[in-house]
Amino acid sequence: MKALSCTFAALAILLSDVMCAAVAFNYCDMLWGIRYASYSAPASTAFLLIIPYAAAIAVCAALAVIFWRKSAKC
Repeated sequence: MKALSCTFAALAILLSDVMCAAVAFNYCDMLWGIRYASYSAPASTAFLLIIPYAAAIAVCAALAVIFWRKSAKC
């Protein structure tokens, strides 16, 4: 159980780093697209990518806590 807890905690940290990179890349891409390719959506729409990443991070963090508590009981 402790290994599962560490695995899900590491996965949550990894997902947060990937989220930052993906949102930053899409924000820069939107800024370029607005300036040169005539995109009509505002650049802030790139922040909508945070929603699925935040849900996955929350699930991983919750599973890490659950497995940590179960390993402490044994």
